[in-house]
Amino acid sequence: MQALLDINVLKVNIINVMDVNNRNILFSKGEIDRDDLWPKITEYRDQPCIFRFSFGLDELPTEAGIILIRGPRQFGKSTWLELEIKRTLEVHGAGSAYFLNGDDITDTDELETRVLEVVSLFRPKAAVQRLFIDEISAVSNWERALKRIADRGQLRNVLVVTTGSKAADIRRGSERLPGRKGKLARTEYLFTGVSYKDFHAQFNEELGDDTWKAYLLSGGSPIAAMEIRQRERVPEYFFEIIRDWIIGEIVRSGRSRQFLLALMRTLFAQAGSRTGYLKLARESGLANNTLAAEYVEQLSDLLAVVPSYQWDADKGVPLQRRPAKFHFVNLCVALAFTPNRMTQISEFDALPPQEKAKWIEWLVAQELFRRQCIAGAEDPEAIWYWASKEHEIDFVDARGNLYEVKSGRSGPLDFVWFAKSLPKRKLLAIGSGEFQSAVVKGITIEQFLLADGFPHPYPGQVDNPDIYNDYGRFI
Repeated sequence: MQALLDINVLKVNIINVMDVNNRNILFSKGEIDRDDLWPKITEYRDQPCIFRFSFGLDELPTEAGIILIRGPRQFGKSTWLELEIKRTLEVHGAGSAYFLNGDDITDTDELETRVLEVVSLFRPKAAVQRLFIDEISAVSNWERALKRIADRGQLRNVLVVTTGSKAADIRRGSERLPGRKGKLARTEYLFTGVSYKDFHAQFNEELGDDTWKAYLLSGGSPIAAMEIRQRERVPEYFFEIIRDWIIGEIVRSGRSRQFLLALMRTLFAQAGSRTGYLKLARESGLANNTLAAEYVEQLSDLLAVVPSYQWDADKGVPLQRRPAKFHFVNLCVALAFTPNRMTQISEFDALPPQEKAKWIEWLVAQELFRRQCIAGAEDPEAIWYWASKEHEIDFVDARGNLYEVKSGRSGPLDFVWFAKSLPKRKLLAIGSGEFQSAVVKGITIEQFLLADGFPHPYPGQVDNPDIYNDYGRFI
């Protein structure tokens, strides 16, 4: 392997596809004004529209520490990483940022060697030292390497920013890196998709009432959103990339492609219904409920599916022994595996009402998950449901807010039972049209997506940047 220690005397022939060593050499010299150094940024800026990255980390800290960023494939993590590397070098000067790619590293020993090589390049008194490692989760047990280096004090002045595609990395990394992630206020982030406010601001003039449907078909992926803008459909290649990623991760862990596909078919068939793991296993042909739970857990680690348990309103906790619902929180994955794939708005419009309702419910689940990720909820997967013998409410979020999804029209009279069943609580009815009573408010699916509680990405385009959030508030 070519060492990086003598970079000042190396003469490098830069080629079109620049490797990591060559990029780091140019970073050390501050020679960053060239397109071949930034392939992701160049592609990003050449697109007809640019979406804002918003997942709770608006600005990198200047302090040292370790930041874990995890998110689905095809959502723009690598592009965001390039933008942050370039911004660091522009603001803090040559040699303030270096880069490694986990996809090019075979094991923890090589990762440790590569990190030490790069860390040695930082100037000892540099005010900002940042090491960016893309797709670190491709290296099995990566946290062991960082732990060994941190224990020797060799990351004392360095901010290490890592990205990956497995949410399990955050749990395992946190458990195995106690006290080694610095004094940062927040060190763990889940990378979320394009916000509907961003999508709406750029597409609504052209798409009108179909804007939210196009957003559903994009799954929040900026890549799919670009394709819808340019071609009015999501191309098959995009969904094949998503399928290859999910299947590849499942098979790599020693599990069966065949059983994964059978499980996916069962999740579609049981959509919106309460289903125990035993039934999930039986319908999918799996050996037992434990194996079914393991498949679902892995899909959850890949930020694709979450189990939704019944919520006890008195205790404020989920009842995990009761049958669960299983929601897709990444619609790109759902669309990639659905038996009847949709690629354009007309195909969504042609769905039977019951099928439409399923997709709208998953769209709400994805949005609730996105909001909780950005807000830094302790458990962003906390998306439950409430049920009594007579009634059911589709969603309860981590803060105890209640949401009912209605694909047809309804009004206050449809919810007269609510105040008696859940006194002192309020309900947001989504998709049922606009109405309001003392405890129930009805809004459209588009109004719900716009009312995410976060600042508008284009504040200059609206008179009141907070106006959309009023949709989700009770007066």
